[in-house]
Formats: sequence, structure tokens, C-alpha cells
Amino acid sequence: MKLQGNIVDIPNKRIFKGEITFENGQIVSVDEKEHNLNHYILPGFVDAHIHIESSMLVPSEFAKLAVTHGTVATVSDPHEIANVLGVEGVHFMVENGKQVPFKFNFGAPSCVPATTFESAGAVIDSEAIKTLLENPDIKYLTEMMNYPGVLFDDEDVFKKLAWAKHYNKPIDGHAPGLIGDNLTKYIIAGISTDHESFTYEEAFEKLQKGMKVLIREGSAAKNFEALIDLLPEHFENMMFCSDDKHPDDLLVSHINALCARAVAKGMDVFKVLQVACVNPVKHYKLDVGLLQEGDAADFIVVEDLIHFKTMQTYINGDLVFDKGKTLIKSVSFERPNNFKTNKKHVSDFRIESSAKKIRVIEALEGQLVTNEFIENATIENGHLISNTETDILKIAVVNRYHDEKPAIGFIKNFGFKSGAIASSVAHDSHNIIVVGVSDEAICKAVNLIIEHQGGICAVSDLDTDSHRYMEKILPLPIAGIMSDKDGKTVGNAYSELDKMAKQLGSKLNAPYMTLSFMALLVIPSLKLSDKGLFNGNDFKFVPLEI
Repeated sequence: MKLQGNIVDIPNKRIFKGEITFENGQIVSVDEKEHNLNHYILPGFVDAHIHIESSMLVPSEFAKLAVTHGTVATVSDPHEIANVLGVEGVHFMVENGKQVPFKFNFGAPSCVPATTFESAGAVIDSEAIKTLLENPDIKYLTEMMNYPGVLFDDEDVFKKLAWAKHYNKPIDGHAPGLIGDNLTKYIIAGISTDHESFTYEEAFEKLQKGMKVLIREGSAAKNFEALIDLLPEHFENMMFCSDDKHPDDLLVSHINALCARAVAKGMDVFKVLQVACVNPVKHYKLDVGLLQEGDAADFIVVEDLIHFKTMQTYINGDLVFDKGKTLIKSVSFERPNNFKTNKKHVSDFRIESSAKKIRVIEALEGQLVTNEFIENATIENGHLISNTETDILKIAVVNRYHDEKPAIGFIKNFGFKSGAIASSVAHDSHNIIVVGVSDEAICKAVNLIIEHQGGICAVSDLDTDSHRYMEKILPLPIAGIMSDKDGKTVGNAYSELDKMAKQLGSKLNAPYMTLSFMALLVIPSLKLSDKGLFNGNDFKFVPLEI
């Protein structure tokens, strides 16, 4: 088969009129040839770090959307499903991904559970890591979130690192804010990448010390603007990633949007494309073609090198996206889950108190990090309650693996004036997390999640006197974090929930994505696990009441 266009030769930094010949999934030749076509042919985009689960789609359905934006491969961390189902969850992702023409590259989750300070559904120890890494389908050791374990020489952490080195597979990092001697020790342990930098200075130090830095732009964490100015000088050691991409955003764009934004800033298109296409393939030793003779026939056709609108996507020589339509077919799959808690009562969310002050989580737009501050307590009938005037709302985390009393805290910047939202997508252990104005709305939202064995939902007060609510839910029956529906259906349903959350008063760009990270203990500063308020700077629990 032959394909003509303006061929983008990234290694040699040139564009020429040419023709690609490919057969049996492989590029036979790339030749210069005159034609009158205006489109461009280039290697496909690679997301260098993503949790497919955060799209709320199984891998096979994720692929159907990703190829529409020119993505041909991902470096995928199945950490989320692993925290729910363990090794079984990793195998589910790998096997489902194999059923479609897309290049998923899954890793062995290094931190299941992420910490001992929360309740997860499974454990993957160093022996299980060894077994996973023996599998050729497992390409790397995923993000070492337990950086205190590295710094304090935790035995099981170092066994996991040793197995990755034994099998000559890269080790991903996760070290927000880590600098100085601690960063040096983290790198010496063999950790090669980081996607958590949120300042220019932090990322620059990591680059200077030999790490590969990923520019992350997801649905919640948005670090593109903070880091992009590093690209012109450090393009050989940088990659693009989304980390977490919700389905409504994936309907619109993927890595292609980051290329367009970088080029719009006047950056050299060849440097941008090396970051987007070449560097992940080289670093992770991926079986992904780079438009060279003998490579796998993985490439895309785009209208121009400004907007990078995809016209066609080829993977192993198969046309998987053409003329606005994905050609990847849906496949059948099982629906494994792990949901064992019973419905809750309104009284479970009440806290008796006479405290004058409380600790409050401050959620930050576009960031996974939070702030901690002290606020006046609002007490009614001897119980701590939300205060909509000061935007201090009650937040709770409910253990979904056992019947336990919910953990309660307070949070700022969600902005709700009524109702509540809840989700069983709550990194990393995926317990139920909820924020709302009243205990009644909070309880209603939590029970809606339990009733459906997973999902994201919103409840809105219709009549508080009669305790009537309008409710909406997107069920997530696969591990409580993924849908069994197609991307468009899920994306549209998510958009409706996002709209409802904003009608309740939220000004956050992505309230559900932001909520999902409020239980992520390995990201500073103040978070809430099912066991209580947790200070991520000192790695210890702290009291709610002052």
C-alpha cells in the first residue's frame, strides 16, 4: 500500500514531498516523490503517562477516541484498577487492550496500596511485581509514589526497584516538590522520569540531574504553562502526558492539543514533535514506528502543522481513523468489581463538636496539591456543619471495601450552594468521596454510588423540607471506576454531571476530577483518607478540630 503527502522527518528536521510504501504492518520504503497534496504525514502521538481508568473507559473504548486525535500509543499505568482488584485488574487492562489495534504499554504498579494510611482493595508486593515484570506485556515499573519509602530505604520498595533493574525495564517517578539532596537520592535509586513538577524551577533541577520531565496537561492537573518554556533547550529529555483525562475532554483533544499550543508559542515544530512522538518510544523502548524504513507502519495524516487536526490514523498499517470516523470496533469484556460496603445513614455523617476552629483543605484550580488553613467552625445543634457563605463545605470518604464509619473533613473552593456530588473514582484507593452542603445530600449521594456499585453522581435539593432531591448518576460497574459503555455515551453523561455540579455553584473547571484527588495522600498538603485527615508534608494524620 502507498500513501503520499508532505513527510515530516523529525530526526533530520526536514519536510519533503514523498510517498510511504507499507505492507504486512511494516514500512517498506520512504521516498521523495512529487505530488500536489497539502497534508502532512508524521509519526503518531504517544501519551507518555496516563491512567486509562481516569477516562472512565476500558482500554478498547479509550482507543476508539484516542485515534481520532492522532494518538497511536500510550504508556499506561494501571495503578487505579490495581488498587481495587490487584494483579487481576492489571491483567484485565492488558487483555482488553490487546483486542483492538492500538499500542497500549502497561506497567507494573509499584505502589498498591499507595500508602498504609488508607484502605485499598488489594496489595501488590515485591514478589507480585517480579511476576508482572517477567511478563513481556509489562513494559516498565510505574510511578514510585512512595518517595518517602525511597528516601528512608524501605526494604520492599527497594526490592521492587531491584526487580525492574533486573529485567532492564524503566522506572517511573512521582515526586512533587522534591528537590535538593532528597531528589538526588531518589534519582540514584534508579528512577528516571517525573510528571509531577508544577514549577519551572523544580522541573529544571530534575532535568539538570538527569531525569526525563513530562509536561502534564490533564483534566485537573495543568502544568503546561508552568513548564513549556523548558522545551526549546531541553526537548531531548521531555515528553507530553495527560496523566488523567476525563471522557468529555478526550472527546475534544489529546496530545495533539499540546503540540498546537507549543507551536502557537513559536516553538520549533521538530522539537515539539520529538517530545510528542519520539522521546517516549526511545525511553520506554516501545514497539511504535517513527516513520523510518523497517519500522511498524504507525503514522498519522494531519491537515497542517499548526492545529494538528487528524485526518487519518494508521497503526501497524491498519487504517483505524478516517474522515472523522473511528474504525475500531467495540469488543465484549467482563465486568470485574470489588464493592462491599452497605448503605449509610445521615447520622453517619454528623460530627458532635464544640470546637472553635477546624482544619480545612483548600482545593486549588488546576493542581493536585492543596493548602491547609485554619477556619472558624460552624456549629448547629452541637454538630459541625457546612457554611456556604464562607464556602467551607463538608467532605467525607467512605470505605467501599468494608463497613466502616466515614471519615469527615471540610474543604474550600467547591462553591456549592446546595446539594452534593460523589464519586468512587478517588485516587488512589478508590473509596467513595463526597462533598456537599448538608448531611442529607451527602448521604443521598453516597448511597446512590453504593446502590450502583460505583459511579459519579450529583444530587440537587428540590425541597429540603420534604427531603426530595433530583439525582443523576453515571454508573461505573467495572471496578467502580470504569463504564461498560462507549466513549461518546460516557463523555456526554459526564458532561451532564459536570454541568449539574456547576449549577450547584461550583466554579472549578473540573469539579469531579478535582474531587477525585482530594484523597490522594502522596500529594501535599492536606488530604482526607477513609481513616482521617492526613498531612502529606509530614506523612501523618492530623485532627480536624483545633
